[in-house]
Amino acid sequence: MINFGIIGTNWITHSFIAGAHATGKWNLAAVYSRKTETAQAFASQYTGREIATYTYLSTLASDPNISTVYIASPNILHYEQAKLMLQSGKNVILEKPACSTVAELDDLFAVAKHKGVILLEAFRHIHEPNFQLLKSQLARLGPVYGASITYAQYSSRYEKVLQPDGAGVPNIFNLEMGGGALVDLGVYCIAAAIDLLGVPQDAQYWPVKVATGADGGGRLLLTYPTFVVHLCHSKIYNSDAPSEFYGERGTLVTPTITDIKRITFCDSKTKQRDEVPVQDLPACNLQDEAQAFAAIILTRDEPARARLEALSRNVLRVMETVRRENGLLFAGGK
Repeated sequence: MINFGIIGTNWITHSFIAGAHATGKWNLAAVYSRKTETAQAFASQYTGREIATYTYLSTLASDPNISTVYIASPNILHYEQAKLMLQSGKNVILEKPACSTVAELDDLFAVAKHKGVILLEAFRHIHEPNFQLLKSQLARLGPVYGASITYAQYSSRYEKVLQPDGAGVPNIFNLEMGGGALVDLGVYCIAAAIDLLGVPQDAQYWPVKVATGADGGGRLLLTYPTFVVHLCHSKIYNSDAPSEFYGERGTLVTPTITDIKRITFCDSKTKQRDEVPVQDLPACNLQDEAQAFAAIILTRDEPARARLEALSRNVLRVMETVRRENGLLFAGGK
């Protein structure tokens, strides 16, 4: 059983806890918040468990009962919070995006290695069985000719950006807090492309900037030796466009790149459409991720850990490069 603490008392944290508890391998044992009332109110929702509450990160870091910390705080805080936990000998699960820069991420991995602990970035979709099924189906395409991956979902928080006074801008549309659509939804598309097709040679980004200066959406082109991949992501409009993978022998189509409920292979020559049998989705969409992370931590699965480290580094390298090229700088010029 992994006793874990959490930093960040928002909806995604509740989702991770639900998924973690559903595996039977995790136990929520500590909650951190800057305010005592917030920490206690959050912990009170998980009855029947002994949960410590903390308002100082140093106290959480020194709790010997906690082996692992899940961090889902505002993006700009990830690096410093994760480094403190790693230095204290805790395994760390960082919600995506793990850090603002590759230099920060490299530093965290170096600390984790020095302390003999594990750092994992939470790309939930790559652990889903149907995503892995999609990956296994790529061989049916023959030579790959390209792909188009979409994740565009209107955010209710964009309404605050549209208010004339601009008051109360949410973190996700605030560059000072490490926000923007690229690092929120675009990261799913980039991680999928790299996990499925490998590391691109080049990347170009055309962002749609909103009133705060952050990117509300945009399009990327990832260039490979023999093909290109088009990525579309947004938090300021919706899209029902599927994600498609094109090859000499056919096309693979899925309505979404996360929570995949359907995969279709369209044969180039016969025009026949083959529905690939998929698994039912779990009640909590973070359960597969929690299961995978528990296995890595409990068995010290070094090959799996190293593979995810490489993925995190390659995804962040693309995001940091295209952000800087488009003047999307975070606090401190990151």
